[in-house]
Amino acid sequence: MVRVLIVEDERLVQETLVQYIRSASDRYQLVDVTTDAANTAMICKSCKVDLILMDICTANDSSGLTAAKNIKELFPEIKVIMVTSAPEYRFIEKAQEAKADSFWYKDVSESELLHVMDRTMAGERIYPDKTPEITIGQATSYEFTPKELEVLLHLSSGISLQKIADKMGVSVDTVKTHVKHLQEKTGCTGKTQLAILASRSKLVLPEY
Repeated sequence: MVRVLIVEDERLVQETLVQYIRSASDRYQLVDVTTDAANTAMICKSCKVDLILMDICTANDSSGLTAAKNIKELFPEIKVIMVTSAPEYRFIEKAQEAKADSFWYKDVSESELLHVMDRTMAGERIYPDKTPEITIGQATSYEFTPKELEVLLHLSSGISLQKIADKMGVSVDTVKTHVKHLQEKTGCTGKTQLAILASRSKLVLPEY
């Protein structure tokens, strides 16, 4: 019997995940549910956990990615599946860096998620090939270059063009060129509108 911990702060999603576990009671047992990823290590120390379904953006702005990295360092035998609905362009790479075992988006059916859980517990690493495509103004997220995505990330942090240039190791003129291309692609009229659209769509979430 695989003992499962759910880390999820959205009530409806939390209830859905609980139902998934209960629907497969022949092989999965729910150990606990927490809304805050910061509680994960404490729960794993207090009771036996075999598998964690880990949301990335949790209560109190706690990062599931940070918690996953901590868990894999403290309890390398525990399997961790990152489960998110946010199409943030860095999340898949960050989950791999944290050594999470698998990654899946919340808009999957019960059978698909359980399939990922089964395969993960069998030792497989299941990751999507890419983030979901979303619309930003008149463009889709797949139209942006890696550098343009990086500029969007920094714009959403609210820092100046000079600081963006310093972080990227380029000139301010190069940053302005990226911003101009982003505006042309999206139809946005300024940096603020770009940042708002990117943040609302969860294409960039600088706090995570």
